[in-house]
Amino acid sequence: MSIFHSLNTSTSALTAQRTRMDVISSNMANIETTRGQLVNGEWEPYRRRTTRLAARENQFKSLLNEARGKQNQKATGNGVVVSRITRDYETPFKLVHDPSHPDANEEGYVSMPNIDPLRETIDLMSATRSYEANITAFNANKSMLMKALEIGR
Repeated sequence: MSIFHSLNTSTSALTAQRTRMDVISSNMANIETTRGQLVNGEWEPYRRRTTRLAARENQFKSLLNEARGKQNQKATGNGVVVSRITRDYETPFKLVHDPSHPDANEEGYVSMPNIDPLRETIDLMSATRSYEANITAFNANKSMLMKALEIGR
C-alpha cells in the first residue's frame, strides 16, 4: 500500500459524487421536457436518471500482489466508482391537464417527466455533503503527509 492510497480513495469518491451531482442537475434541468426520447415513433418524456455506485474492482497491482501470495494487501479498499447511470422505468409519468400543449393527448393530458423536485433536492444535498466529507478527509490526509515530511528536517 502506497502513502497515496488514501488520497486515491478520497479522489475516487470525489469523482463519483461529482458525477452524481451532474446527473441530479440534469434531472432538474429536464423537469419539464416532454420530448426526451423517441420510442417506437412516439416521443416519450424525459425519464429520471440515477447513479449506481460500486466498490472499485481490484486494480492490476492488487491482482499481482494476490498472485504473488501477498494476501494481506487485498484487505485495503480501492475506492468507489459510478458503476452505471440508469433510467427510472418504475415511477410513472405525471399527467397534467393542459389541452393547449402540443404534446397533449385526446383528453388534454400531457405526460410530464417522473421527476420529483423535492427528492432531487434531497439527493443533491446528500451528494454535496458526501463530497464535502471527502474533501475534509483528503485535506486531513494531506496535512498528515505534510507533517510526516517535516519530521525529516
